[in-house]
Order: sequence, then C-alpha cells, then structure tokens
Amino acid sequence: MKRQRGSEQFQERLAAIESEMGLCLPADPPARLQPFYGMIEYHLGWRDAALRPVRENTGKRLRPLLSLLACEVSSGLWRPALPAAAAVELLHNFTLIHDDIEDNSPLRRGRPTVWNLWGIPQAINVGDGLFVLARTALLRLRSSGLANEAFLEALEVFDQAILRICEGQYLDLSFEGRLDVDETSYGAMISAKTGALLVAAVQLGALIGGATAASLETWRRFGLALGLAFQVQDDWLGVWGNPVLTGKPAAADLHGRKLGLPLVHALGQATGAAREFLVQRLRGREPLSEEDIAAILQMMEDAGSRDYVQQQAACYHRQSLEFLAQLPEGPARSLLERLVESLLGRSS
Repeated sequence: MKRQRGSEQFQERLAAIESEMGLCLPADPPARLQPFYGMIEYHLGWRDAALRPVRENTGKRLRPLLSLLACEVSSGLWRPALPAAAAVELLHNFTLIHDDIEDNSPLRRGRPTVWNLWGIPQAINVGDGLFVLARTALLRLRSSGLANEAFLEALEVFDQAILRICEGQYLDLSFEGRLDVDETSYGAMISAKTGALLVAAVQLGALIGGATAASLETWRRFGLALGLAFQVQDDWLGVWGNPVLTGKPAAADLHGRKLGLPLVHALGQATGAAREFLVQRLRGREPLSEEDIAAILQMMEDAGSRDYVQQQAACYHRQSLEFLAQLPEGPARSLLERLVESLLGRSS
C-alpha cells in the first residue's frame, strides 16, 4: 500500500511538471513556426516524427522531481518549485540534443534523435530554443512570491550550473582520442557534466523552500554524490545495458569509443598484449567489428571492470543517502529516499 501511495504522489508531481513545461511553450505559434516548436515537443516526447501529438517516452524527469522534493523537504510544499523544476528539465533536454549531435548518436529513448530526423543545423537551433525556454521557465519564479534576494540567488545557481555543464562537456570532448585519462580526470568531468545539474536541481528546490546556508551545502553534497552515481551507472549501461531497455544499441559506448569509467578502468588494468590490442582498437578510425567488441568485453571481464563500475555506482549512491539522512525528516524525505533507492541498479 505504501508503494502505491508513493507511486501516486510521484504521478501527481510528474503531471504538474509536464503542465508547467507546457506553459513555457507558445500555445498557438504561427503556422510558419509550428515545425520549430513541433521538433522541440518531439524531443520532449509529446509528438511523433510526423509532429502529431502523442505521449512517448519522456525520460525519467528525475531532475525536476528532485527540485520539487527538495523544496518539500525544506518547506512542506512542492508547488512553489514548479518553475524551477520545469527550467531544470528544459535545460537538461537542451544538453541532450547537443550531446546527441556531438556524440553522433542516432537514437535517444528508443527514437531517432532530432539531428537524425531533421539535420544538424535544425537540431542545434532546437537545442538553443530549449536553452532559452529553460531560462524563461525560471523567470516565472518572479510571480511566485519568492523574495527578490532568493530569486537572484536562484538565477545565479542556474547560470553557474550551465557554465559547469559546458565545462564538463568540454572535458568530455577533450578526452576523445586520448588514452591517458585516469579516474581523477574522469571524476572531474562527470562532476561538471552530470553532477552540476543535479546539484542545481536540489539547491534550487531547497532555496525556494527557504533552506539555510548550511542545509544548501548538504543539498549540494547530496546532489553531487547522486549525480556521480547516476553517471557511473549510465556508463555501465552504455556497455552492458539491454538495448530493449536503454533504447540504445548494444555496447553503444564501445562502438563509439566513449571513454567512460568502464574503458578508463580497463585501460588502467590491462597490460602486455591485452593493453596493446585495446589501445590499437581505440585509436583506430574504422568501425569496430562485432569480433572486436566481443574481445574488448572479454578483456573488461578479465580486468574486473564490470563489477568495479557497479561497485563505484553503489558507493556514490550510498554517499548520497548518507547526506540525505542529514536533512529534515518527514514524508517528503522518505519519498526522496525511495526515489534515490530506485536508481541503484537501474536498467535504463
């Protein structure tokens, strides 16, 4: 029964998030601009490839949920954080569109990516549109009764997160073709690229909920640990995830020679002929064959990379729960704990 009540509470929040996001887009754009907004709504899961209204896979909406729950833990209310929640999710989707272009990813959530359907120039423009809509969503806080000082602080948190994400993406792109990336460098990259937005999500919610400066620091640590856990698990899924569940090809990150934690760890463990083989394949420009992929997977298994990555995800996950335990108790924190626990060992 408790699980059902929790599920209903999440659904209520998720529905409110979708509604708030919808308010950020024009209700009736001119006919000449309808395809532009249609592409945005396609990426958000609200339209199909022919731009007809549907409800497809919208993603987890994890980040906006974190904003609402952080606000509720801090104040007992979650609706005041809806503009921030919508802003965080729209910003996240802006990063996904540009990430898909930069990674040459043909699929997102089991559907063709925006650039794959409409070309790279249009996809860049759609991503930029989402960026502006995200900031417009945050500006809706002005009419929410939030004190001006808190509103300006929220803007700073949001903008600093955007810069950190861009820094992280730079580091990620700079890793391409390099085989000297160690776990420290990898950790710095994901702290910015993935961690920064989760930190902003919870800090915005807590700030709107009137959290103290000390609590905001605890929220920051919680969000960062959760972001690291999420990205490390994502890296695991990029190599060993089930394509039916992830919506991406099998071993997608290996085919793309993506230097996530699995390959960073394998490179650090491999020696002799095994390392030479791995280095040659990763430095090559030709597409990796299925035989290459099978050999690399076996090398990772021999190096213990599969188990190591899972252990790291579990470690960061545990840290996030430890920070969360320092925040005010109550139904909202219990709901947040349930959400966090559901992410450990996720399959998509």
